[in-house]
Amino acid sequence: MTENTQTPSAPNSELPTQYAPAEVEGKLYERWVERGYFTADPASEKPPYTIVIPPPNVTGSLHLGHAFQHTLMDALTRRKRMQGYESLWLPGMDHAGIATQNKVEQQLAEEGKSRHDLGREEFVERVWQWKEEYGGKILGQMRRLGDGVDWSRERFTMDEGLSKAVQTIFKKLYDDELIYRAERIINWCPRCLTAISDIEVEYQEDAGELVSITYGEGEDTLVVATTRAETMLGDTAIAVHPDDERYRHLVGKLIKLPLTDRSIPVVADTHVDPEFGTGCVKVTPAHDPNDFAIGQRHNLPNMTIMDEHGVITVHGPFLGLDRFEARSAVVSALRQQGRIVAEKRPYLHSVGHCSRCGTTVEPRLSLQWWVKVETLAKAAGDAVRDGRVAIHPQEMEKRYFDWVDNLNDWCISRQLWWGHRIPVWYGPDGEVVCVGPDDEVPTGEGWTQDTDVLDTWFSSGLWPFSTLGWPEKTPDLEKFYSTDVLVTGHDIIFFWVARMMMFGLYAMDGEVPFKTIALTGLVRDERGKKMSKSFGNVVDPLDWMDKYGSDAVRFTLAKGANPGTDVPIGEDWVQASRNFANKIWNATRFALMNGATIEGELPAPEEMSATDRWILSRLNKTVAQVDAYYEDFQFSKLSEALYHFAWDEVFDWYVELSKTTFFAGGEGARVSGRVLGEVLDTTLRLLHPVVPFVTETLWTTLTGGESLVVADWPKDSGFRDEAAEAEIENLQAVVTEVRRFRADQGLQPGQKVPARLDLAGTALVAHEGAIRQLLRLQPEGDAFNATATLPVGGATVALDLSGTIDVAAERKRLSKDLGAAEKEKQQAEAKLGNEAFLAKAPDNVVDKIKGRLAKAEADIARIQAQLDSLPAA
Repeated sequence: MTENTQTPSAPNSELPTQYAPAEVEGKLYERWVERGYFTADPASEKPPYTIVIPPPNVTGSLHLGHAFQHTLMDALTRRKRMQGYESLWLPGMDHAGIATQNKVEQQLAEEGKSRHDLGREEFVERVWQWKEEYGGKILGQMRRLGDGVDWSRERFTMDEGLSKAVQTIFKKLYDDELIYRAERIINWCPRCLTAISDIEVEYQEDAGELVSITYGEGEDTLVVATTRAETMLGDTAIAVHPDDERYRHLVGKLIKLPLTDRSIPVVADTHVDPEFGTGCVKVTPAHDPNDFAIGQRHNLPNMTIMDEHGVITVHGPFLGLDRFEARSAVVSALRQQGRIVAEKRPYLHSVGHCSRCGTTVEPRLSLQWWVKVETLAKAAGDAVRDGRVAIHPQEMEKRYFDWVDNLNDWCISRQLWWGHRIPVWYGPDGEVVCVGPDDEVPTGEGWTQDTDVLDTWFSSGLWPFSTLGWPEKTPDLEKFYSTDVLVTGHDIIFFWVARMMMFGLYAMDGEVPFKTIALTGLVRDERGKKMSKSFGNVVDPLDWMDKYGSDAVRFTLAKGANPGTDVPIGEDWVQASRNFANKIWNATRFALMNGATIEGELPAPEEMSATDRWILSRLNKTVAQVDAYYEDFQFSKLSEALYHFAWDEVFDWYVELSKTTFFAGGEGARVSGRVLGEVLDTTLRLLHPVVPFVTETLWTTLTGGESLVVADWPKDSGFRDEAAEAEIENLQAVVTEVRRFRADQGLQPGQKVPARLDLAGTALVAHEGAIRQLLRLQPEGDAFNATATLPVGGATVALDLSGTIDVAAERKRLSKDLGAAEKEKQQAEAKLGNEAFLAKAPDNVVDKIKGRLAKAEADIARIQAQLDSLPAA
């Protein structure tokens, strides 16, 4: 099961009576770091295992989503380290362009200043100061959680090495004509004053208005409907479908544009749906992506009608109005001219908002930098299709393919000051020079660098290889790339995962950035509701760690981690996990006080009792089961398996069954003490990756070993004893059935009852002492009167309940319950026998009644058995 390669010192059986996480966790973590357990060695001959952390924003703090994913990553890397891998979990932070700039701008606003008051260089310096003072708060909180990351390799997306990587890949993409500059429609945030990518736009249903407007005069009249009436000031055409007979005679004609002195053409374009609305659409190429495409096909002019703040810049009456003010003013003016033929408000429709600040996004024609993604996206799709990268769970592949197979060119420029500045210089005579990290920067009069910075996802897209030293051929890159597993939420497949796939395959000559993408769900509250400040259900995991310990938070999160599905979590569950940690503590403490040891060889099977062989057989099956679940990223199942094995089988059954052996002493106690030591040693190893603190404390006390962090992972020895398992399962059935009967009779758990055990012909003969102890059964006396007889598991247990219960009162109570169950059965049978009811009732209703009938029948049988077992009144 376990190859203990460490030389144990003498175990210390002294443990405090209670486990106090606050007194243990911080000291243990610092000891692990100081001893270098988490520091990976590229010169090691061990096989590598690498995970890079999804870099949290420098503005962030630890939330339950972080704690959830970090728990899973930590469990994976701790287990692999114990399995003999050179395990690297690499930490770091993202500079988080817009979010960080907004933080500092808010700080300046409190001082009555803006970034423009400081100028670019001084503002960027101010952001660096903010980063040093406030940034990275989450890194300290990661230590509280127990993250086994290699702090010596901590990276930041704007550190010197990563900045060189960004400049290198920009230059490479530019030289390969995969980066270009062009005027296109982009998503513009009038609040952040920058372009944002499609995936940074959040859509929600807004209550707007839909107005129908007549264009033209007399016979040349068309009606269009729009939710953005103000954009008509920038219309440069009306489009109809080429096969629409209603408007064929107007194609090519000029139509008067209301409120202006301009006329615009009617064009025929297949993009128009003749069945939708009137079959006519207004075309505003500078303010709508679909209209821009129509404009490109028909050589229409692009007329920009508002500035970067969303303020109208054309046509006198509306000049200087905010876009929403202009919308009302335009509708009012059109209404006065009688050109509004229909109005619908409120009109619910999907509207894009900036994911950073919530401002309504404005489609805007703008000169920006773009990545040509066609070949890059195809490579990212092929890597999954041909099996080089596995997505887990597999059903998430569809979402990935839906994205990469339909990816539009990526707008990578942002009109910010904080971030990686685009490495392009413009000369006085129109020269454009892209500069790599080893190139000379153009100097001389008239040369200026592009003022934009790169999208923050551009630099984080390089994370799996830039953090290992690329573009240099470093020992780290050679040893630890490609990484093994990417653990991340399914919500950022588009933001981050696809970017890393494209850049990794491109920069690393087709070598994938990670072999497996393990997608998780999102953490929700105990009712399954999204956590949000507005809902008042956001939880600070540090509060729970303070109250219940980090192990309890980690175990609760791991138990909820089914691949790809959301994770509900509530404080009651964390409290239950704290109880589990306490159970491990108390049971180990009992074991140590009663001779549990790992010293010496494990006794031969023939020297062991059936109970000893049973628990070792179950232990090896659990090792195999946990290994299989780890390989399939089934954290919930492996946690449940460990929970039930440790609590139910080891602590509630094996320890209890062994008490008589321990109390008796002798050779049997020595053998069981060694078996119990083996079981605890292995169980603590299995639990360690998920609950590292309590297991470390107990294991080092039990074994005298150096640390579980560098101990061996358990191996399935192959030992199985099906006969012993069947024997103990039979014993459990007897004990469980008698306990249930006792409870039904209202007996207290500690109440002793005289009993006769007929175990002849069964393997339970050897367990009579344990059965009596577990069930509080006294030997039968001379006056024994078998008032209840329970046949179970081939054995018979006769109980003398005279004097322990009021038989008459018990018969009365049970008879009342029996009557209620029989009435329930009759009602259910009557409904199920009613053909008219069955013809009309939904299937789920019929199934519910069938369930009620089955329960009533089971209750009748149970209650009747209880009545039959009672002595005569």
